[in-house]
Amino acid sequence: MVKARFWDQFAKTPLNDRQIKVLNKLLDSFEGKLTSSKWGKIAKCSQDTATRDIKNLIERGALKKDPGGGRSTSYSLVEQ
Repeated sequence: MVKARFWDQFAKTPLNDRQIKVLNKLLDSFEGKLTSSKWGKIAKCSQDTATRDIKNLIERGALKKDPGGGRSTSYSLVEQ
């Protein structure tokens, strides 16, 4: 149900294949914290590309930065 509501909200938002792949993984059964390096491994892209993808999703309201920062910056889905 949560997954369906999430995709309904972002249905008209153009997302790239990497963003769709990682968001589906987060919505299904992601364990631990999402970092840009984990994003890169899941999406098979560089950490710079992962950071751009994440920043784009934060601007669109799909992800949020978790408390803390520095090298341990993590992200999570925005509760709908």
